[in-house]
Amino acid sequence: MSDETAGAAWFEGLEPGDAAAAAEHVRDGSAEAPANWPAAAVDAEFAADEDAYYDVLREATITATRAAVEEAEGADDQQLAHLVRAMDDCTRTANELAERVAEWAGSRLDEEGSGVGFARRVAAIEPEDAGEERLLGLAQRVADLDDESEALRAEIERAAPEIAPNLAALAGPVLAARLIALAGGLGDLAKSPSSTVQVLGAEDALFAHLRGQGPSPKHGVIFTHEYVRGTAREHRGSAARALAGKLTLAARVDHYSGERKTELDDQLEARMERIRARTGDGDAGSDDGPDDSGSDDSGNGGDGE
Repeated sequence: MSDETAGAAWFEGLEPGDAAAAAEHVRDGSAEAPANWPAAAVDAEFAADEDAYYDVLREATITATRAAVEEAEGADDQQLAHLVRAMDDCTRTANELAERVAEWAGSRLDEEGSGVGFARRVAAIEPEDAGEERLLGLAQRVADLDDESEALRAEIERAAPEIAPNLAALAGPVLAARLIALAGGLGDLAKSPSSTVQVLGAEDALFAHLRGQGPSPKHGVIFTHEYVRGTAREHRGSAARALAGKLTLAARVDHYSGERKTELDDQLEARMERIRARTGDGDAGSDDGPDDSGSDDSGNGGDGE
């Protein structure tokens, strides 16, 4: 509804059969205070009785909800999530089938090996009978799935910097897409504390810890980032906190403004240089101890600790 009609009944000015307009009014309208809307609808001759009013309202709310779901699913960040999930599915399936090809080929062909590369070699062999044709066909499917995984990765690397420029710059396009997918969307990631971002992808370990069955995880999928994986083990907790803090800030900038802020890159690099420069001789940043900052270097509390 427009500002002029805010506070009016959602059905004001509508024809009872106009489901699209009714859905728009229900989705975008508001009222300053509750009222006896069924009675008002009957008085305005919008509905014959209260039952008819609720029938129209039900149809309008279902239509509005369906439109909202379609809009959310079609959003760029959700498409990015589908891309990274599809890439992971292709990679996982290709690797599983490659094991089957290797086992099968070892029993039938004069070939030995493993992995997708071996499956590609098998696919190039000329079959001698129907059984070998099926084996070679399976090997070709492995190669096709691997090719599709690479094509999906290329699309992620193209799309992620457009959808989340700061997050993609700090995390890399693929890790950025994974974080968005795990959080449920860029908006959900932006609203998450950095302590949650730090352990995204380590939910099983986190729940085991909460049940008293394991240590607290220091990182989730962000372990694949060079700033965590490439840092000495005793400082990985600090590195993961620092990285998660900056990734959280990057996601917030991307979601709320979309402006590229290169200073985030510089701040993260400087923070990691300080962490990696530690000698480990009683410094405050051991893996089991608190980070020496307790917050993001920018003063925004980005580490969320």
